[in-house]
Amino acid sequence: MMKKEDLRIRSRVISEGVNRVPNRAMLRAVGFKDDDFKKPMIGIASTWSEVTPCNIHIDELAREAKLGVQAGGGAPLIFNTITVSDGISMGHEGMLFSLPSREIIADSIEIVTNAERFDGLVAIGGCDKNTPACLMAIGRMNLPAVYVYGGTIQPGKLKGQDVNIVTAFEAVGQYHDGKMTDEELHEIECHVCPGAGACGGMYTANTMASAAEALGMSLPGSSSTAAIAHHKASECVEAGKMVVELLRKQIYPRDIMTKRTFENAITVVMALGGSTNAFLHLLAMAHAVEVDLTIDDFERIRKNVPHLADLKPSGRYMMQDLNDAGGVPAVMKMLLEHGLLHGDCMTVTGKTIAENLAEVQPLSDKQDVVRSFDNPLKTSGPLVLLRGNLAPDGAVAKMSGLKILRFTGPARVYNSEEEATEAILNDQIRKGDVVVIRYTGPKGGPGMPEMLSVTAMIVGKGLGSDVALLTDGRFSGGSHGFVVGHIAPEAQVGGPIAFLQDGDIVTIDSETQEINMEVSAEELAARAESWIKPPFKFRSGVLAKYAKLVSSASKGAVTDLEL
Repeated sequence: MMKKEDLRIRSRVISEGVNRVPNRAMLRAVGFKDDDFKKPMIGIASTWSEVTPCNIHIDELAREAKLGVQAGGGAPLIFNTITVSDGISMGHEGMLFSLPSREIIADSIEIVTNAERFDGLVAIGGCDKNTPACLMAIGRMNLPAVYVYGGTIQPGKLKGQDVNIVTAFEAVGQYHDGKMTDEELHEIECHVCPGAGACGGMYTANTMASAAEALGMSLPGSSSTAAIAHHKASECVEAGKMVVELLRKQIYPRDIMTKRTFENAITVVMALGGSTNAFLHLLAMAHAVEVDLTIDDFERIRKNVPHLADLKPSGRYMMQDLNDAGGVPAVMKMLLEHGLLHGDCMTVTGKTIAENLAEVQPLSDKQDVVRSFDNPLKTSGPLVLLRGNLAPDGAVAKMSGLKILRFTGPARVYNSEEEATEAILNDQIRKGDVVVIRYTGPKGGPGMPEMLSVTAMIVGKGLGSDVALLTDGRFSGGSHGFVVGHIAPEAQVGGPIAFLQDGDIVTIDSETQEINMEVSAEELAARAESWIKPPFKFRSGVLAKYAKLVSSASKGAVTDLEL
């Protein structure tokens, strides 16, 4: 174990190097005193922003983490990175920038931390891309670190019912179908987001926060504690203390983020009925720590994990309800007791998963947010990997809440989300149709936009169980219905989805895990021969760079795969 005076590994370059006088002079200007130069420098990566309720409070949490670092014997410095609001960018060109923001957040944390020679890191995130981005950066640098989730929003209340942001998206479909008045729509708008915190169902932000906790990279309970809960501030203080202790004990992220902990994360995501985006983000995080994780690992684990949590978007409850029932730790305790978690994995507490969970109260018998193993919502996980002549490299379907396990119908093919939206609003989609939205993959979008607006409009028009939707783009964690995303290879690179034509019969079968079009191999070859690759949609700027660098969705849509 290192002695306290030996904790400064990287920051010694700043405080004792050849340029120590100007370096120290600049740090004095931001508040350092003589004693601070003898301490490890800890960066606090804050994703604070006013652009989204998910992150509006994180500046306060960063200051609490700073107090914790000081109490633990470190010298903290807060820095910021960007965030975007997925909910606000949904349904228009802004969504093209959402997934690329994950890479920019990760890159910016890596840049600042390395440039300033921090010895450790506390990273605090909120909206969907923050959690994977922070953990990607942490994994690349492999410095002692703790991730803190900013917390879930509490549900809004309207006429005695819980409402949330997906309620608003689905209300748009009802409004356009003449089932809702202007006044009713406005009332929903005013009630769905009551304050700070990330979208309140088992959508992408809460899914990835739960995965981070299962990975052992956040403190127990972090993922299910509400943003406005008093405990969230004390958690940040504890995280600040903990990162200095991790440095002292020489426990590094790659000691924690192993193949076995990624298996734990997948297990928790399946049991909770999480977002399909978990595929993309966990693959990207595994790539950052050089763990060999593939989409087939998700399928291997899924078969043995029951879907237990009755959470929105397909279920009845919100993350706040799960927290009240015992939170993610109580779910993990139950999974461990049934032999589905690797309990010997190290965590940021300096204890193993099993040691952390030994102190956790079990789920109450009086709650029905999380089912028992004897009465699961589904006997296996709801995030199903599909393959076939339409998706040779894989596609992902979320089958929670669906009674139909097989869907066959004629393709209605659109080359953009805007075209599909117009068709839905003009009642051109009929029961039994398979709506296909292509050229929306990582390269084709570019940026692999989410289709929450489209799925919500379909549900709002009463077609949620009667129409299938396929895309090489993504779905929001708030999407539900018979939807299949992440189709790979994508259309932009000549994947078979590019050769699909209106009227072709498509079959999606979650039991055989196939996704096929009734087109012969000879006809597909002829269509491929005549296909002309479209140019990238952007010739300059961040989206042009992203389109050139980004990998397939089946590889996590990372931008440093082949560099």
